[in-house]
Amino acid sequence: MRQSIDHIVIAVTDLDKAVADYTALGFTVLPGGEHPRGSRNALIVLADGAYLEIIAFARPVPGFRWWRVLDEAGSGLVDYALLPADDLDKDTARIRDAGIAIEGPIDGERLQPDGTRIAWRSSRPPEPDIPFLCEDVTPRALRVPEGAARRHANGVTGIAGVTVAVRDLAASVARYRAVTGLEPLATGAAPGLGFALAQFRLGRQMLSLAQPRGEACEGLTRQLGRRGQGAFALSFFGPADRCLDRALAHGARLEIVRAL
Repeated sequence: MRQSIDHIVIAVTDLDKAVADYTALGFTVLPGGEHPRGSRNALIVLADGAYLEIIAFARPVPGFRWWRVLDEAGSGLVDYALLPADDLDKDTARIRDAGIAIEGPIDGERLQPDGTRIAWRSSRPPEPDIPFLCEDVTPRALRVPEGAARRHANGVTGIAGVTVAVRDLAASVARYRAVTGLEPLATGAAPGLGFALAQFRLGRQMLSLAQPRGEACEGLTRQLGRRGQGAFALSFFGPADRCLDRALAHGARLEIVRAL
């Protein structure tokens, strides 16, 4: 299996409002279902097989990081997942052998509105500068619908990249090497822009790690202070370059880039 982005998680306070707003942004939004912990989700599935999970919580889940970030910092991007390169057990063992703490595999499930049970397993690092891994137990097409659900009025076709805010670029680069088995394409500072950057490529998708250095990169600094390390921004392939309205995106930094 080729390692790639499985899904990106956006936590919101009002799921119904988020569904309406993402529909207004030109996405086809599908009902997801309910998890045993009481959270509900909706899905935006892309032609490349990745998807956005928009999730809301009916009650506090104090031990769960997504709920804590939502409660403390408000709606926005909270996490993202990769498909395993090999299988989940082997990838989890490989990451552990590299000295990185990771919990799992952990069983997960949700019930669709029609009562269909969907199951998967995941392995999760305690520090969210690196993604978690997710592997299907039930057929993937149940969790990631196919066909017309993957077509969007805004023309988005897939994930171009994820930018991740990190506190220590060198440490996070080492952790990404362990998770992906890849070397970064480039590392270094962006002169005058106030951040250092390292990039890893998974097929057509780019994973960019950004560490703020100085006042010029206030957004990254604020992100680390309020929301901690983790997914900072997301770009999609689509027909033309444009940034999406952050209010309608419920705090998520989203943009469309035209594939060259």
